[in-house]
Amino acid sequence: MRSEPLLATEPPAPVRDIGELYAIAFTQTETAAQRYGKLAAAGDEAFEPVRCVFEALCLRENERAEAIKEACIAAIGRAPTQADLRWMPIDLVPAEELSDLKNSLLSTAYSAWALAVRHRERAFIFWTYVAARAETGIVRATAESMAREALRDGNLLRRERRLAWRAERREALAGDAPAATELSSAALFESLLLKDIFRWSQEAPAPQRRRLLSLIGDGSQAPPPEADALPHTEAIEEIKRRALRYAEHLSSIYLDEADKAVDQSRLELAQQLAARSIARLADLRSIASLPR
Repeated sequence: MRSEPLLATEPPAPVRDIGELYAIAFTQTETAAQRYGKLAAAGDEAFEPVRCVFEALCLRENERAEAIKEACIAAIGRAPTQADLRWMPIDLVPAEELSDLKNSLLSTAYSAWALAVRHRERAFIFWTYVAARAETGIVRATAESMAREALRDGNLLRRERRLAWRAERREALAGDAPAATELSSAALFESLLLKDIFRWSQEAPAPQRRRLLSLIGDGSQAPPPEADALPHTEAIEEIKRRALRYAEHLSSIYLDEADKAVDQSRLELAQQLAARSIARLADLRSIASLPR
């Protein structure tokens, strides 16, 4: 089971309004454009194949920033500003990742496109979290739209990555043949997770219980047959921790499956499962942080 989190830091608070959401998106996109732009202007002749990738990525991010600005003006009558931010937007394109690629003697166009794919996956995860924690419909809908855009963009970048792989290896993409998948284990983890969520709900206060049961599609408030033997507080805390581990692992499985998908239908299914799983993880973490 993976130990690293899907995001180094989760959004620290729900996004308050649409102005704040656009300010976050604009800041993240400008940062990405600046960092990609530095690599597009850096390096010697040997870096040329990689530099071309970052020139394209810089252009894409500048276009995205302009689109975000226009959408913000259409929504609230003005461009996004730093004054709308209540917390520092999470870095979707960490400088250290780009530095590692720039300084590596093994950097290729393929590794550059692969890094860009990870950045858009990170954006998808971030906006899915924002949507899951949104307190207003317009913020939720706009965050979901940004998550879908990150998925679409990630699909385009994956195609570029495959082309780069073929060009570098001069043979068919190794992943073109159906690969072994972790989806076969996902059903087991889903079953274990749902069981733990139900056990967790039985010791939770009524509002939390309803939220937990809604995650497993069980609106019943009737006690289970073993209600007289529910675990003590220590056991419940362990159930919470285990449920969160299962939920995060499932999100990782679905994201990995999307990354390895070799046809559109498989990709779309994995992306849908990933979006649902990440939203569920965000809900579980939110519930776990509430006082009992």
